Amino acid sequence: MRVLIVEDDEEVAHAVAVGLRRQRMAVDVALDGLSGLERALVNDYDVILLDRDLPGMDGDTLCAKLVAADCRSRVLMLTAAATTEDLVDGLNLGADDYLSKPFDFRVLTARIVALARRAHPAVPPVLQHGDIELDAAQRRVTRGGEPLDLAPKEFGVLELLLAAQGRVVSAEELLERVWDESADPFTKSVKVTISRLRAKLGDPPVIHTVAKSGYRI
Repeated sequence: MRVLIVEDDEEVAHAVAVGLRRQRMAVDVALDGLSGLERALVNDYDVILLDRDLPGMDGDTLCAKLVAADCRSRVLMLTAAATTEDLVDGLNLGADDYLSKPFDFRVLTARIVALARRAHPAVPPVLQHGDIELDAAQRRVTRGGEPLDLAPKEFGVLELLLAAQGRVVSAEELLERVWDESADPFTKSVKVTISRLRAKLGDPPVIHTVAKSGYRI
């Protein structure tokens, strides 16, 4: 899952980003409306956390521009205001959900996960292939009933491959969806992660390389 945080309070943005990365999400941060809009239109985010009060371009305007550009990302608007009118205004602008500050981080995470499910075709909460089972909510993977200790990127790659249900997933798509904007597009991170994931999954092998195309389960 890839998330963009558009928040001008650097301390808050950093704290939320660290928390979401611990939940195995790929997170980018923009500290003003203009850079937030640029990132949102260039990258394919599942969810955008959008503060309503931003320098450069306020959250309301940014949200309207995303809607006008047919951006497929789900928008969770954050604000210190908590009146019914604020809620209605935010949703009318095209936001998919609304959360007032201060918020419980567990609630924020649950809202993000719920919105991400709506950003793409629905997939089961538990993904299975043969004796491999991935529980996205519990962040747990087992094979043959035995738990596997996967690093965040390994978990993300496996989740995306399982959700693809046999479709070939390119290295570029894996890099876009599992890593954040700091990832070098020419890096060997995907290949290395696939290699480590194969080793942890063991035999018989289930991740296959499709020449010049990508990987599939």
